[in-house]
Amino acid sequence: MDKFVIKGGRRLTGEVVISGAKNAAVAILPAVILSDEPCVIENVPSISDVNICLRILSEMGAEVTNIGKDTYRIDPTTINKFCVPYETARKMRASYYFLGALLGKFSKARVSMPGGCPLGDRPIDQHLKAFAAMGANYTLSQGMIDLTAEKLSGCQIFFDVVTVGATMNAMLAAVKAEGLTVIENAAKEPHIVDLANFLNSMGANIMGAGTDVIKIRGVEHLHGATYAVIPDQIEAGTFMAAVAATKGDVIIKNVIPKHLESITKKMEKIGVNIEQYDDSIHVWVDGPLVKANVKTAPHPGFPTDMQSQIATLLTLAEGTSIVTENIWEQRFRYVDELRRMGADITVNGKVALIEGTGKLMGAPVKACDLRAGAALIIAGLAASGVTEIEDIYHIERGYDCMEGKLRALGADIEKVSVPDKHSMKPDEVKKAI
Repeated sequence: MDKFVIKGGRRLTGEVVISGAKNAAVAILPAVILSDEPCVIENVPSISDVNICLRILSEMGAEVTNIGKDTYRIDPTTINKFCVPYETARKMRASYYFLGALLGKFSKARVSMPGGCPLGDRPIDQHLKAFAAMGANYTLSQGMIDLTAEKLSGCQIFFDVVTVGATMNAMLAAVKAEGLTVIENAAKEPHIVDLANFLNSMGANIMGAGTDVIKIRGVEHLHGATYAVIPDQIEAGTFMAAVAATKGDVIIKNVIPKHLESITKKMEKIGVNIEQYDDSIHVWVDGPLVKANVKTAPHPGFPTDMQSQIATLLTLAEGTSIVTENIWEQRFRYVDELRRMGADITVNGKVALIEGTGKLMGAPVKACDLRAGAALIIAGLAASGVTEIEDIYHIERGYDCMEGKLRALGADIEKVSVPDKHSMKPDEVKKAI
């Protein structure tokens, strides 16, 4: 079992390079299945969710070759299995993208229900609605989803709610369907545009990605392509919050500033200085942080994946802030851990009231999900004393070498291995304590 040990109170200074986007990579890698030729994917983040995706592709028979630090060559022409193993797929939510890719290529798929962070119900009804509209039949049994289709046909799809996962899955299934598919009330996040750009680079015909209406005219074949994943806007936003929390001064490289607009605007209201360049931003704090109200919303609104990080920053600000979570009902599970560090936060349903104390204290805490873990790192960097964060496997699902990047900016953070008490003998537990 690994944990992070952070000695807080150090300003972050210097430069950091952002890795490829987790939420784009975990859809683009399954999308390679649709190609009739090998593909090369660049700027792939080294995170556990991506490693699971690559393992699934390999277990299905694809030839996966690491040809550079963050570059993979994937040959899907050798795939001979259409089932994503339960034990592998249940570890990540994005395993459901294999449904759309396999269905689009082979007209059949068998994938376990999604796993990942415990943020509440993760219904896939909108995914299945889209597949059924294209002509697929499905069954749910013992945690597995089975899809079959004689053929997929273009259709009209209207999502009852804005959903990133279902939008991307519908795109994957529709690119080789016969005729025109129109997706209405589509999600508009940057990683949806990135998936569409990748599919188009292979010869797909997708129009309107990034708007609420996406039109896809099916094609018979998709060819190989070389494609670079976009930078991770949430990793960039997390570093922005970390710099602000430590009153630091950092240039954040390999970003698309437009993707950060909602985060940048809110940070500036809090008192963070941000200067934008072509593919980098300069973030620094030279004055007090002040209160702000934050409401999460689908893109282009403030992202739910940044909610816990900015809430942590607001515990250090002057005044009373209100954070409203409109996407995931269990996104506030991290609050109890921040309270252990001295935060004054009251949660009522989907609203958190934050009384800025201006200071946090180091404490032993646990990461309950990916973004909660990022929030605890930010808190630990800003806190006085030592913070120990357990269950960091959540953090490693979505952040590429977080501790190494932070150390390069001057943070005192170490990843240490400790014995798992559940697997130790009683006398060993006593010694560990």
